[in-house]
Amino acid sequence: MEGKNGLMTHGNIAKQLIVFAIPLLVGNLFQQLYNTVDSIVVGNFIGDQALAAVNSSGPIIDMLVSFFMGLSLGAGVLISNYFGAQDCQGVKEGVHTAMALALVSSLITTIVGVIFTPIILKWVRVDSSVIGQSIIYLRIYFLGVIGLIIYNMISGILRAVGDSKYPLYFLVVSSIVNIILDLVFVVIFKMGIAGVAIATTIAQITSALLSIYILVRSKEMYKLELQQIHFYPDILKKTAKIGMPSAMQNAVVSFSNIIMQSNINVFGAYAMAGTGSYTKIDGFAILPVLSFAMALTTFVGQNKGAQEYERIKKGARIGTLISCGIILTLTIIIVFTTPYLLRIFSSNSQVIEYGRTMMLCIAPGYLFLTLSQCICGVLRGVGRTNIPMFVLIGCWCIFRVTWVTVTTNIFHNIVFVNLGWPVSWIFSSLVLGIYYYKANWLYFFVKN
Repeated sequence: MEGKNGLMTHGNIAKQLIVFAIPLLVGNLFQQLYNTVDSIVVGNFIGDQALAAVNSSGPIIDMLVSFFMGLSLGAGVLISNYFGAQDCQGVKEGVHTAMALALVSSLITTIVGVIFTPIILKWVRVDSSVIGQSIIYLRIYFLGVIGLIIYNMISGILRAVGDSKYPLYFLVVSSIVNIILDLVFVVIFKMGIAGVAIATTIAQITSALLSIYILVRSKEMYKLELQQIHFYPDILKKTAKIGMPSAMQNAVVSFSNIIMQSNINVFGAYAMAGTGSYTKIDGFAILPVLSFAMALTTFVGQNKGAQEYERIKKGARIGTLISCGIILTLTIIIVFTTPYLLRIFSSNSQVIEYGRTMMLCIAPGYLFLTLSQCICGVLRGVGRTNIPMFVLIGCWCIFRVTWVTVTTNIFHNIVFVNLGWPVSWIFSSLVLGIYYYKANWLYFFVKN
């Protein structure tokens, strides 16, 4: 049965996790290319002020992406449970409810985002020299947010049934579209920052259309029938119960990053450009962690549906060990290569120095981030999304914001803003580790 129809309820665990995680990793690499390519093109062909404008929008976009990834995770966990139990009707209702949720969410987000973009950017204290360009970039991004939301929802559905390859294919195509259009709109047509935003929007809509096409043409139980898209009340309730804690947790944690960004913004445009540039490198560094955490969620969800409880515990150990080994290797590489990688975004020495400083503060904490994400991935897979929500909101939001508020008021040094990330990762890994080994979370999913 190993690998049959995406099932991971039998067979070699390490092999299944790696095979499933690799397309996720490559797909996430291309996802990260969106803003990274935007920053590279802007920094090299428009200038440091425009680079600061794009980077200042990053945390806001991350909050948006994180919220809807949380919702799609809820739908995915539910569908993976039904799929593991081979419940065809449950999978069908889960898929169509998820798509209805994506469409309604897209409409609301577009309207709210376009109207309130200037207020949001002023609230996060974007420098006056770049706020005009930031407004242009973010408003255009919100106009195309339907592509982002639909793609993420369908990717969650496909991952739930063990298919991590199609989301990769969609991202490869859309990333290539984004790169080509970035160069065409900025270098050839001189459209400036608006050209970058339009290119990203078109690319995201491309990935959404490809995703819809695959689900509509599928002959499996998760086939999408457009006329059947509506809310199944019981499924919507279950999806919200599982997904909303993750969505709110992701949104609140990302919101704390917006506050962190606002504290960085007061150090000026060079600090915004430098730290924003390292954030792109950081995004690539943590992709293996996120990929294995998502793989663990799907693995655990399917095995919960199949009642393979001992296999869940064994898979959690194997997935976490693999993730830790990978991140330790990447941390060493990042420490030595970051000064050179930063030059891809800007040749300005001040920009590079701000980026290097951020790396020296953050990189040592990646191991603790890995431990936190893997444990959260396992708990989400069994439906215990409330535990990661409470812990990460407490550690990555309340503690982190308190840290940066207190330390920056005392020292007014950007180093203490940067340290807000690793100290909160250490705190969360300790709390989650204690819960994982002391609480009887196995009893929870045996009874649910």
